Amino acid sequence: MSLGVLVSLYLVATLVLGLISSLLIRGVSDFFSASRKLPLMLSSFALFALWFGSETLFGASAEFLQHGILGVIEDPFGATLCLVLFGLFLVRPLYRQNLLTLGDLFHKAYGPKTEYLSAFFMILTFIGYIAGQLIALSILFATVFGMDSHYGLLLSAVIVTLYTAGGGMWAVSLTDFVQSIVIMVGMLMICIYLGLQTDFSTLWIAPKPGFFDFVPAASNHTNWSEYFAAWLTLGLGSLASQDIFQRANSAKSEQVAVYSTFMGAGLYFVFAMFPLLMALMVFQLEPQLLNGDQQNTLLQLVALRTPVWLQGIFFGALISAVFSTCSGALLAPASIMAENLVKPLLLKNSNDQALLLASRWCVLIMATLATLAALAADSIYQLVGQSSALGAVSILVPMLFALFAKKPSVCGAWLAMIGGLLVYVLIEYGVSGFPVPSMLMGLLASLAGMLLGPLVTQFVTTRSPPSRRA
Repeated sequence: MSLGVLVSLYLVATLVLGLISSLLIRGVSDFFSASRKLPLMLSSFALFALWFGSETLFGASAEFLQHGILGVIEDPFGATLCLVLFGLFLVRPLYRQNLLTLGDLFHKAYGPKTEYLSAFFMILTFIGYIAGQLIALSILFATVFGMDSHYGLLLSAVIVTLYTAGGGMWAVSLTDFVQSIVIMVGMLMICIYLGLQTDFSTLWIAPKPGFFDFVPAASNHTNWSEYFAAWLTLGLGSLASQDIFQRANSAKSEQVAVYSTFMGAGLYFVFAMFPLLMALMVFQLEPQLLNGDQQNTLLQLVALRTPVWLQGIFFGALISAVFSTCSGALLAPASIMAENLVKPLLLKNSNDQALLLASRWCVLIMATLATLAALAADSIYQLVGQSSALGAVSILVPMLFALFAKKPSVCGAWLAMIGGLLVYVLIEYGVSGFPVPSMLMGLLASLAGMLLGPLVTQFVTTRSPPSRRA
């Protein structure tokens, strides 16, 4: 059986499972959070599969080949940090709020206008993230089927949109469970097979100076501000992410939500090392591959060094990884769009079924926006990193104040979201050679805006003339 047939069968099975999940959907609670019925294994695997996507397989391996360990601090190390911090500090207070989306938290803390603004920013952070997954799928389809990258991108968007819009969180969770098993088995088998061809006694010799450095030093030309920014881009930036919240919030209890977050973090850290190990093998097994597009290096290594049946397992694992991440990333902003924009602005008095239909249309809208972004971009790692940075500089600070402050300032929330994003964009795209990374400056600006909010409110109140009674 050819590689194309094996992968085609796997795609059909994934689509069928996702569509069958639509039978479990009765309303928006099922669609957004599986009515909080997910057991520990489903919830844990969903969180693992969320992170194990295109940036882990293609982006991080390419960065590792070029820059060594310091090139992948953001992911997988920062990504693992994010899940650990989320489990330690945020799962319990968020779960107890009994929310459908993070936009609902902003509504409770700051009111409807701030809810709308936060929803816009949260949706914005997902467009590039989903686009990165679609680019990865187009690379896979081009490798397996020889398909033009544009057609592969469109096909992958259609598949993931169909089963996500049909089955919502149930489709995401059930397909994630199967896909996680395929990922683990596939990565383990391929690394064992390639490992038998590798001389491990020389594998750990650094191919470049400073390749295995874990912290900045004069020899690796990395400064500490860039290093901390790499840890915090995903480590803090993705804390304010609807997709992580949505999967943890779908657990059947608070304890399950906490345990599943830590289990997901552990599984991710272990299996995220496998693509890096494969990338390290490239230096010894097929060094000529280092001269091409390094996002494709792992695919070419497997094609050259493994039999067809193992390639089928490997590509099944890759497709599983990217589809699982893409489906959750697609559902998250669609949920926010439906719950925090469409419902209060257009469907205020509508029933649950009308909102469910609107939610499915929002999945289609988000898929369309992400597809357009994917057609205009090419770097998976940068797309994902920028998406997380947008969340860090706009949403994170007001979200933390909404959870932990007694009376969070509405003005502060607006200053934090708008100010943090503006500073980030100005430094990232307008000021070359700025000594502090744009993400750190945006985060600091967001915190400053949040703290200044009460002072601005007090100043405006004292300056306003007293009202006159008729």
